Amino acid sequence: MGYKNSMDLLPADLIQQIQKYVDGETIYIPRAECNRKKWGENSNVWRALNRRNLEIYNKYQSGVRVQQISQEYHISVQGIYKILSKFKT
Repeated sequence: MGYKNSMDLLPADLIQQIQKYVDGETIYIPRAECNRKKWGENSNVWRALNRRNLEIYNKYQSGVRVQQISQEYHISVQGIYKILSKFKT
């Protein structure tokens, strides 16, 4: 996230109104709800994690022990159980 100078973006009268509340302070203006993106949407990290989690589930279903999966993926045993619980219906 980069910072932008409000003087380059906003009309002077709006800046004066904002200055009444936050003169010289740094503020964060969140995205509008319709413009928000889900976590990992830009980088597609969520796809990689979903693939990994499906691999973990398939290994568990084929009989691989949780402890072994935990060591292979460098995830705690509790983390593996959490991943597996998301596949239960």
